[in-house]
Amino acid sequence: MHQNIGFRLSRLPRLWRAIIDRRLAPLGLTQTRWITLYHLWRLGDGQPQCDLARAIGVEAPSLVRTLDQLSEQGLIERCPCEQDRRTKRVFLTEAATPLLEQIDEVVTQARREMLGGLSEAEIHQLDTLLEHIENNGLAIQSRESDG
Repeated sequence: MHQNIGFRLSRLPRLWRAIIDRRLAPLGLTQTRWITLYHLWRLGDGQPQCDLARAIGVEAPSLVRTLDQLSEQGLIERCPCEQDRRTKRVFLTEAATPLLEQIDEVVTQARREMLGGLSEAEIHQLDTLLEHIENNGLAIQSRESDG
């Protein structure tokens, strides 16, 4: 049984995103675009590009193309940081708000369905367990990168 946990943990995010991707496809959003918009919305306006990339889990140069596309669509603006002109901060435009509300609706519904049949206590316990596993992984990663 323990051997399957890692496989389940790796399959679950792909399954979750595939469900959301299919539901967001009619809005013309690729996974990269909706994830970028959604993270920016959750993190708050004015995120430095590098912080946004880190939160999403991609390299900063990889994010630039997506940000260019979102900017062309009028959904974000990039402005130089006042403290460091080399850094660009990313802001959502007013045009992004209705789209983000639709994304949030889809994500919330998918979450509700994926967690269907679990009590609030079980969901809390699951979250606690996943956090514990993540912290163990981060500790291993830190230990191995120091060595």
